[in-house]
Amino acid sequence: MAHVLVIGGGVGGLATALLTARRGHTAELFERDTRAPGTALDRDFFGWRRPTVPQAVQPHALLGAARNVLRDDLPDVYAEMLRLGARERHELDWFEVRPPELPGDEDLVMLQARRIVLESALATALRAEPGVVVRHGEPVTGLTAVSHAGTVPPDSAGAESGGADSGGADRVRVTGVTTEAGGYQGDLVVDAGGRRGGIERRLGAVGCRPPVVERHRTGLAYFCRWYRLPEGMDEGPRRPWAVTGGAFAGCAVFPADNRVFAVTLFVHTADTTRSALRDPAVFERAARSFPPGEAWLALGAEPLSGVLATAGLDNRWSALVDEHGPVVSGLVPVGDSITHTNPTLGQGTSLALWAARRVARTAHREPGSDRFAVDHHEWAVRTLKPWFDFQVVADAAIGERFATRAGRTGTAREVAALFDCALEDPEVMRARARVRHLAEPPERAYADPDVRARVARWLAARPDYAPNEVGPDREEWEKLTAG
Repeated sequence: MAHVLVIGGGVGGLATALLTARRGHTAELFERDTRAPGTALDRDFFGWRRPTVPQAVQPHALLGAARNVLRDDLPDVYAEMLRLGARERHELDWFEVRPPELPGDEDLVMLQARRIVLESALATALRAEPGVVVRHGEPVTGLTAVSHAGTVPPDSAGAESGGADSGGADRVRVTGVTTEAGGYQGDLVVDAGGRRGGIERRLGAVGCRPPVVERHRTGLAYFCRWYRLPEGMDEGPRRPWAVTGGAFAGCAVFPADNRVFAVTLFVHTADTTRSALRDPAVFERAARSFPPGEAWLALGAEPLSGVLATAGLDNRWSALVDEHGPVVSGLVPVGDSITHTNPTLGQGTSLALWAARRVARTAHREPGSDRFAVDHHEWAVRTLKPWFDFQVVADAAIGERFATRAGRTGTAREVAALFDCALEDPEVMRARARVRHLAEPPERAYADPDVRARVARWLAARPDYAPNEVGPDREEWEKLTAG
């Protein structure tokens, strides 16, 4: 069995350490922060300053894909989340009467919780896991590595892409990590340090070529405020639909645990009204101009935070295999270190848990070898990259719409119609939910002849249908956000 060194104690790192230990390996986790998440959820969520995890206080969507990993591989973590107040919501519960169940419907369940609930449950399980050592306050400062004569396997990504054959070239194999306290050796190093973790610099310091990075700016800014429902009110309204996107702005509501929910507004980063949304009074006026914001804020909820802003996000894919083969062996990435995705589709936690589980299931297969590095990369390209590409396309469409404020026509109108049709047609909703929960890719789910026919009939019955007309017009928006 392998000894796995994990860089970073976020969701991806915690899950990797726990899953590998439960597969019979041993793990050491290195985390910059001096403390672990506890069970005092509000204290940790609102009061714990975490500059290296700026997304920690933003809403998180635990899609069916993430829930399934927890349910199937970490049932105790899943049970602890429910005990801490997380709630399940089946996507087809949107309808007054849920349609007859089909195989796969059991996977279309959202787990509603703040990120801290998942982190707390993972940390609780890790404390009881004998095969894991967690080193808080001991960040990784560097890597230890050796050079070796590597060979690119015949079916590697380098050969497939027609790159140069580096069969006899010296390669770098990572053998451990260093911290201010000393050095640690392992059979595999897992980079779960996220997009700001500094792995590119550390790889360069031991003689590696740089990773291959694909980056797409989104042009979106997010403004979120947290609330708690009044005492005795355990759930908010089921309708209207929780996400509304207009021609230049959007609003989303994220129900979470323990009567807590977030309202989020999103606009283009170049929008002149952007800075005004930081004012709580302006934020609430603007949020109430959208149906989901008005429905939830009308319940008399107690504000728990100011307006929390984030912007400058991108969709980033990072590969440790290039046309010459592996950039490095003995080290593989998970979570945001492979793919950082903008939060509009809520994919990040699911993709991180998939990668953590994959490491745990394969860590016994010569983890320091070139073959292991290539296999991990090829798995990521097959399994994660399609969802990254889907995110890029979706964000480009939203960014262009917000930037130009133009109506959606042609194919874009048909795509919007699919989402609106789903609110009335259970079969279309099922297809939409299978894509949303990463159970089926959009090119397959939306190509189903029955789904296409249903959307076409829906559109034919509404010849004047214009997408994204919910919410204020521009003149009203500028009045709402003025002063």
